Amino acid sequence: MKFKELNINEKIVRALEEQGITEPTNIQEKAIPLALQNKDVVGMSRTGSGKTAAFSIPLLEKIEKGKGIQALVITPTRELAVQITGEIEKFGKYLGFKTAMVFGGVGINPQIDALKTADIVVGTPGRLLDHLQRRTMNLQNIRIAVLDEADKMVEMGFIEDIEKILSQTPNQRQVMLFGATISNEIDMIKRKYMDDPAEARAESYVKEDFLEQYYYDVNQNEKFSLLAHLLNKHEDHVIVFCSTIATVDLVASNLRDNKFKVGKLHGKLSQSKRLQVMKEFRDGKFRVLVASAVAARGLDIRDVRHVINYDLSNDPQEYVHRVGRTARAGDEGKAVTLLSHKDHDAFSQILDRNTFEVKKLEKEEFPRLKFNTRYGSRRNDRRGFRGQRRNSGGRNSGRNQRSNNKGRFNRRY
Repeated sequence: MKFKELNINEKIVRALEEQGITEPTNIQEKAIPLALQNKDVVGMSRTGSGKTAAFSIPLLEKIEKGKGIQALVITPTRELAVQITGEIEKFGKYLGFKTAMVFGGVGINPQIDALKTADIVVGTPGRLLDHLQRRTMNLQNIRIAVLDEADKMVEMGFIEDIEKILSQTPNQRQVMLFGATISNEIDMIKRKYMDDPAEARAESYVKEDFLEQYYYDVNQNEKFSLLAHLLNKHEDHVIVFCSTIATVDLVASNLRDNKFKVGKLHGKLSQSKRLQVMKEFRDGKFRVLVASAVAARGLDIRDVRHVINYDLSNDPQEYVHRVGRTARAGDEGKAVTLLSHKDHDAFSQILDRNTFEVKKLEKEEFPRLKFNTRYGSRRNDRRGFRGQRRNSGGRNSGRNQRSNNKGRFNRRY
């Protein structure tokens, strides 16, 4: 099926074609027709499914210029707000709508000015509620409201904010809700704020046929050297994920010491710095991005062919979000995990919750490099590495853990 067959505005089709987008993804093919029939829609899709266009295109079809704020997109993070705004502006480039971004961490006055002439608002719950309380934003003309990554917003404790925001919109507005899972809180939103919603369900657009997943069994003191060796083998964009801010700082600094062009992204950076880092990575000013979980969900950067997990989070779902940064929109990608003994329990949980195949790679010969642990805050470094020693459980625990897990990871790969 082509976008032309979905009966959408030819100016939107033209903008899509200019980006090389002619065929809708599974979630787009299901959700867009439902939304164009004025139905409330619950979109069940994982990361990389193409859901931004699934709600952006109907949104652009529903509104008119110069009639106040008619479309609202609520999203959990500032990074997602920036990305969604960029996509809406690309899809609607020939329609002339004005979009305002609303999120914390930046000055509020420019947002107030933008809201005065906006047709579309994209923002995070806290700052949206702030504007409502200041009476600098009026939602009485809303025709369509979108809750993007609703499950994530519930996890982050935004449910009350979302209710307060939706309560300020007209009863007759349309609602589209997207998420990977449905919780009791989301069920409540459906019952309270949606009218007999239709469901559009799609699997991830990160196709397993295009995503190769591997792991190396490696000692903790070899991880950095193996990481540098792998980065030297590839010349394209790579995202290296770390589970703590302290580790992001350490890995990025040590890579710079070894002449890699590196950027880093984590939650303690200012908003302006985070946006600058993402732009520079997209523009190719550096090819290695070292990131914490803040970048794992919603980060959409084209041409990322490799993701490397330097370590693993205790949250199995984060692994899916991390590897979902590659093999997007039909492109091929590879995800590699550097698995030390302290990561085994987390890896077991990942395998228990998923069916994909992860294959073991044997270590090649690689030069050993010095890993300097004195970068960043001494307090953070001491806390981080003291915590790692506690997790290791002493001299023999690594051997015991490896023994307990021996053969376990061969079930699926």
